[in-house]
Amino acid sequence: MDKIIMKGMRFYAYHGALPQEQQLGQQFEVDLELFLDLKAAGKTDDLNKTVSYADVYRLVQEIITGQKFKLIESLAETIAARVIADFNVEQVNVQVRKPQAPVPGIFAYMAVEITRTRQQEKENS
Repeated sequence: MDKIIMKGMRFYAYHGALPQEQQLGQQFEVDLELFLDLKAAGKTDDLNKTVSYADVYRLVQEIITGQKFKLIESLAETIAARVIADFNVEQVNVQVRKPQAPVPGIFAYMAVEITRTRQQEKENS
């Protein structure tokens, strides 16, 4: 299966379980892998035969900056469900990272990564 890769998208938002995270906000990073057949797009050079990563970016931005979640697990789940619902992809991998998670210690980031398929979404609806 082919894929479109979207790495290192950064947003400032107000997600977290702690009150100070919800009030002060912090940086979030998101990576997506969109799995779909890109053969027709490659052969025809036709944007209508692929998924616009600009449109996907806007959707992710809207979710992250327009809603509030206590858990990055919920944020990732919402992104995955909306990408599958709104775009012609068979599978999506979503990684959400918190580089400044409120954890005492030295680390690069805390993250969740999920994989969802169109088939799973059909079975769960």
